[in-house]
Amino acid sequence: MRISEIRATPIAFSDPPLRNSTGIHEPYALRTILQVFTDDGYVGLGESHGGAEAITRLTPELLGKDPFQLEEVRQIAGGVFAPLETACLDIMGKVADRPLVDLIGGRVRDDVPFSAYLFYKFANDVHPDVEFADLSPGEVLTPDAMLGQAREFVDRFGFRELKLKGGVLSPEDEIESLRLMRDHLGDGIGLRIDPNAIWSVPASVRACREMERLDLPMEYVEDPTRGQDGMAEVQRETRFRLATNMCVTRFEHIGTGFASGCVQVVLVDHHAWGGIVACKQLARVCEGLGWGVSMHSNSHLGISMAAMVHLGASIPNLDYACDTHYPWAKDDVIRERFRFEDGCLRVPDGPGLGVTLDEDALAELAETRIRWGRDRRDDVTEMRRFDPSWEPISPRW
Repeated sequence: MRISEIRATPIAFSDPPLRNSTGIHEPYALRTILQVFTDDGYVGLGESHGGAEAITRLTPELLGKDPFQLEEVRQIAGGVFAPLETACLDIMGKVADRPLVDLIGGRVRDDVPFSAYLFYKFANDVHPDVEFADLSPGEVLTPDAMLGQAREFVDRFGFRELKLKGGVLSPEDEIESLRLMRDHLGDGIGLRIDPNAIWSVPASVRACREMERLDLPMEYVEDPTRGQDGMAEVQRETRFRLATNMCVTRFEHIGTGFASGCVQVVLVDHHAWGGIVACKQLARVCEGLGWGVSMHSNSHLGISMAAMVHLGASIPNLDYACDTHYPWAKDDVIRERFRFEDGCLRVPDGPGLGVTLDEDALAELAETRIRWGRDRRDDVTEMRRFDPSWEPISPRW
């Protein structure tokens, strides 16, 4: 079996005007869909936030390689290995007629828990020519409005863990949003906040102490401030666990991260950490260090969703429900769109990833990418359309 063709297709899909510390999402999110073909008729799928040009450039070196020889593929692919690994694992699963999870150690759970991903946002009609998912269409820029969004996620998808993308309103207003969720959404709700390191160390300490005073059920506080030193200083001043997707993002960061005591939870991400197998290795390291494990997300579609579910099903120490932007996506490139039940997704039963590429949807989203004409996400410039004086100040508080 040899790789005979590789297709990397850049696409764009609708993304609501979600706010964050940097600015606001543009009306389209960008991804690359990967198809790896073999000479005996198998096709593996991958998805990435970028890398199409790099994959195309490397394709001549990858043609003729055995998709089972992942280390050889890794040596060639370098920083764009992750989507290629997913596609190769998809091929392996199809050859073996086994789901991908069985290739990475087997499942420890059939249903993988996910958390709601809540965003302050502008009303969808600021982009009247774009159709978005039927979810929280109005403006959400107050604690009361955020409570309404949270209630919708709980009622529609059954989430019991709620993650608030912070760094938009003042820390006081964002804490009030969390308090309202605690008070109005019933017992058993777990809360998280991620200000994307936009708070200073003093502001982070004040916020954590106020959340402690209110006895909020915080599972963790994610990246309240920037850098391992800043996070370590905050960690010394709070009883809450601090999580990161910003200050421990590569294996070489783990030693200093552990020595400084800056975090207690790491968010794995097969796109960023070098693939699915690398994330399995990362989870084992976290177990040995006494760190908790959750899973990071960016704007993604069903191929990444499938990879995340298989990975999540195979990690014994997945201590916290995984992040996902998936409910915010109207579009998809797979035929079997995932549906949440009680905040969980079931592992697909089919071979490999267990999903089927929708060629028509892929072609349509590829045309959308051409019309959109962008090669990278730019939250700052998009925010300046609404506030010309906007600057991505850090720290802002």
